[in-house]
Amino acid sequence: MKSWILMLLALSLPMAVVAEEEGDGAAKVSYVTLNPPLVGNYALDGSAKLRVYKADVSLRVTGDEAMKTVQLHEPLIRNQLVALFSQQTVESMGNVESKEKLRQEALKQTQQALNQEEGKPIVEDLLFNNLIVQ
Repeated sequence: MKSWILMLLALSLPMAVVAEEEGDGAAKVSYVTLNPPLVGNYALDGSAKLRVYKADVSLRVTGDEAMKTVQLHEPLIRNQLVALFSQQTVESMGNVESKEKLRQEALKQTQQALNQEEGKPIVEDLLFNNLIVQ
C-alpha cells in the first residue's frame, strides 16, 4: 500500500510543477522580424564584380516589453547589421560554417547596441530566415 502512495505522489509532483509554471505568468517568447529584409553590397574589394546579399532576419525576445523595445530600436539594429554585412568577404559568406559565425557576430553586435541603449542585451537569439548571396 505504501508503494502505491509513493508512486502516486511521484507521478503527481511533475504535474504540480507544470501547474505552478503556467500560473506563474511566465513571459512568452516572440520573434521580431526586421522588415523589409536587409539588402546591400558586400566584398567591395575594387573588383568589377558586384556582390549582393539579402538577409531576412528575426530576433527572439521574451515578453511584450522586450518586443516593444526591439521595435523601438529597429533602426539602430538595422544599421549595425548592414554595416556588419557590408564588411564581409566572399569567404565569410560562402559556406554554412561561415554563415553561422556571421549569425553569431550579428547577434553579438545587436546585443551590444541594445545594451548601450537600454542597459541590457534584450535579444536572446538572431535567426536568418533566409540569407541569399550573389
